[in-house]
Amino acid sequence: MYEEAPSAAVAGAVVWRARGPGGVVLPDGCMDLLWVGGRLLVAGPDTGPHPAGEVPGRSFAGLRLAPGAAPALLGVPASQLRDRRVELADLWPAAEVRRLTERIAAHEDPCAGLEALALTRARAVGPPDPLPAQVTARLRAGRPVAAIADDVGLGERQLRRRCLDAFGYGPRTLGRVLRLQRALALTRRGLPQAEVAHTAGYADQAHLAREVRALTGTTLGAYRAASEGANSETPQPSGSSTTA
Repeated sequence: MYEEAPSAAVAGAVVWRARGPGGVVLPDGCMDLLWVGGRLLVAGPDTGPHPAGEVPGRSFAGLRLAPGAAPALLGVPASQLRDRRVELADLWPAAEVRRLTERIAAHEDPCAGLEALALTRARAVGPPDPLPAQVTARLRAGRPVAAIADDVGLGERQLRRRCLDAFGYGPRTLGRVLRLQRALALTRRGLPQAEVAHTAGYADQAHLAREVRALTGTTLGAYRAASEGANSETPQPSGSSTTA
């Protein structure tokens, strides 16, 4: 079982809950705060599929933060967490994590506790850097990386360094991940693969097939069948599980 909804408290974030063993976790460009069995964890940005059971547990609550939003709250560059799931106590002082764990455990809904944690950190670190949102929006619109660098007043190397800190990888990889998510969403709507390729911005259907295989470890047909079998209507975040 999996369900998600936009966060009413944290701008651009999504709260989600999952039960059961789950399936394969696919890249989505995001990072998640996780509550699993009374523990606080962080799911870093993914570059490929992650197997079920990587984070042991039967019940999960998560806060999926907008692309580029988590590093400022965590105080850790996203590149250090790429393709990793780590205990929050590995990043912050143990005493602080114990205090936060007690506060979240006191909430009837742990998702509300995760939202409160994120809001507290956001107030502490101040206004967010606008660059991650600017880059994400332009990549989703299909803007070339060189043009994005010009738009935001940076050289391409500077832009890559900033993106490594914010997203865990450079803008080209982020663009591939965001395009993949568009393709998966279109697939869940039942569109034919040729139409998915054209609408999502791939050169052709073969290009779509190569990218899906590279980023998910499976085929679009297998993903469609698994999604239909799970009656899934929404993509699941980097900290949760989705069958691929």
